[in-house]
Amino acid sequence: MHFPIKKFLSYYRPYLRLFLSVLACAFIASAVTLILPLLVRYITKDVLEGDLSIALSKVYWIGGLMLFLAAVQNIGNYFVDYKGHEVGGRMERDMRSELFAHMQKLSFSFYDKEKTGQLMSRITNDLLLLSELYHHGPEDYMKYLVRFLGAFVILFMINAPLTLAVFCFLPIIGIFSLVLNKKLNRLFKRNKERIADVNAQVEDSLSGIRVVKSFANEHVEVRKFNQENQRFFESRKSTYKAEAIYYDGVETLIQLITITVIVFGSASIVHHTLDLADLLTFLLYISYMVEPIQKLTHMSTQLQEGITGFQRFMEIMNLQPAIESKPDAVTLTKVHGDIEFKHVSFRYEDHLDPVFVNLSLHVRPGEYVALVGPSGAGKTTLCSLIPRFYDVTDGDVLLDGWSVRELDLKSLRSQIGIVQQDVYLFAGTVMDNIRYGSPEASDEEIMAAAKHANAHDFIMSLPNGYHSEIGQRGVLLSGGQKQRLSIARVFLKNPPVLILDEATSALDNESESIIKDSLEYLAKGRTTIVIAHRLSTIRNAERIIVLTEDGIEEEGTHEALLARGGAYAHLYSKQFELQA
Repeated sequence: MHFPIKKFLSYYRPYLRLFLSVLACAFIASAVTLILPLLVRYITKDVLEGDLSIALSKVYWIGGLMLFLAAVQNIGNYFVDYKGHEVGGRMERDMRSELFAHMQKLSFSFYDKEKTGQLMSRITNDLLLLSELYHHGPEDYMKYLVRFLGAFVILFMINAPLTLAVFCFLPIIGIFSLVLNKKLNRLFKRNKERIADVNAQVEDSLSGIRVVKSFANEHVEVRKFNQENQRFFESRKSTYKAEAIYYDGVETLIQLITITVIVFGSASIVHHTLDLADLLTFLLYISYMVEPIQKLTHMSTQLQEGITGFQRFMEIMNLQPAIESKPDAVTLTKVHGDIEFKHVSFRYEDHLDPVFVNLSLHVRPGEYVALVGPSGAGKTTLCSLIPRFYDVTDGDVLLDGWSVRELDLKSLRSQIGIVQQDVYLFAGTVMDNIRYGSPEASDEEIMAAAKHANAHDFIMSLPNGYHSEIGQRGVLLSGGQKQRLSIARVFLKNPPVLILDEATSALDNESESIIKDSLEYLAKGRTTIVIAHRLSTIRNAERIIVLTEDGIEEEGTHEALLARGGAYAHLYSKQFELQA
C-alpha cells in the first residue's frame, strides 16, 4: 500500500508552532549533551596538565558552566516529554474524532461485512500506537541525529583514521536493519489483525452473554476465545523471533565497534598518534555515536507499528460511503407521504440472487399498508429502500414524486420513523433515549411523547423516573418497556412516514395489546407500512400486500384476501392452526 506521506504530515499543521518548539528543545538538549564531554576533555588535557596554581579556579568555573548546561538540558528534556506527549495526544484525539465521524457516514453495506471488534481496534489501539509515533518519532530522530552527527564530527577532529574505521560498520548496520524492518512490518500488520480478531470475539461473546448462559455454553465461548487468543500468540511468537534477531544482531555490531576503538585506539597511543585523554574522550563520544544507532533500531518497532496503524486508519478513511447525497440534492420540507416503487429490482451483492425483480407498488399519502409473507421474501429489505439504507439495483423509489436518490439523505431520513422488533437503546437514562428522536426537544415534549406511547406510568415507577439509568441496550427494562421507549422516540420525531417492522412479534399478549394501542395512535395521519408476522395484528389495515419470492402475489383487505382463498388465506389458516 502506498504510504500517503502528505496526509500523514497534515495532522501536525494545527499544532505546528508547539511542535517546532518541542523540536527546538530536543535540538538544544542534544547539543548540550555533546558539549559536556568536551569540557571533561578540556579539564583533563588542558587544565590539569597546565599551571596547577590556577587549575582549581578553572575547574570550579567549568563545573559551574556544566551545572548550568545540565539545567538547560533537563529543562529542555522536560519540555520535550511534557509538551511532546501533549502534541501526540491532541493529534490522536483529532484523528479518532475524524475516524469516528467518517464511520458514521459509511453505509449499511459496510457494517454488514465488518466486525465491531475489528473497528474498535482501529479506533483505539491503532491510534494509540500512532500517537506515540507522531510524538516520539520526530523528537527522537532529531535528538539522535544531532548526537550522531555531532559525535562524528568531534571524533573526526580527534582522530580521522579511527573514526573512518568505525564508520565502515554503519552501512552494514543500515542494510541489516532495512532487511529486518520489511519483515517486521509484515508481522506487525498481521499482529494488529489478530488482536482485532480477539477484540471481535470478546465483543461478540459479551454482547450475547445472556444467550451464552441460557444455553450453558460458557465452555463453547471459552474455546472460541482460546482459539483466537492462540492465533494471536502464534503471530506474536514469530514477531518475537524476528525482533530478537534484529536487536541482537545490531547489538553484536555495536560491540564490534567498541572493540575496534579500544584495540586501534590503544595501538595509536603506543605509536604516539593519540594520547590517553583523547582515547577516553573518544570512548565517551563513541557511546554518543552508538547510542543513536541502538535507539533508532529499537525505535523501528514504534515506527513500524505507527506506520501500520496509519495504513489501517487510511484504509477506513479512503472508503467512500456506498450511499451519499448528491451535491445538488433536494432538501425535503413538507412531506405528504406518497411512496412509489417503480419496477424495482434489488440484490445485496452482484454475485447473489436478487431479492426481488421488477416490483412495483404505490402507497398513497396517509394509507395504512401491511406487508406479509414468508421469511426471506424481502419485506424488511423493501422498506429499507425508502430511507436509502440500500440503493435499488434497477428501477426507482419515489417519495412525493421525488426519486429518493435525488433527495438529501438527512432530510429524507428525518421524515421517516422506524420501529423495529429488535429495539436498540443506548446506555444512559430514559430521557436520553427518548430525546434521541429529537435532540433539541424539551423535557415537557419528551414526557408528552412518553404518554402517547403508554410509557409514562412505567417510567414514573422507576427509581428515578425519567432520569433512571437503563443499562447497556436497556438491559434493566422488559421487552415491552423497551419497545414503548422506542415508540416514544418516534412520537417525539413526529415523522410523516412510519415503518413498523414486526414491532410486536416478540412480545407477550399483554405487552402486545399495550404496544398495539400505542402504534395505532402513532399511525394516525401518517403513511404507515407495517411488516407483520402475527396476521391478527393487521386485520384493520387498509391494504395487505402479500410478498413472496416471486414478488407481490396478491393484495387487498383482510376480508377480501380471505375470501379469495389464495396465499394470504393459506398463511392465515396455517398460523391459526399453529396457535390452536
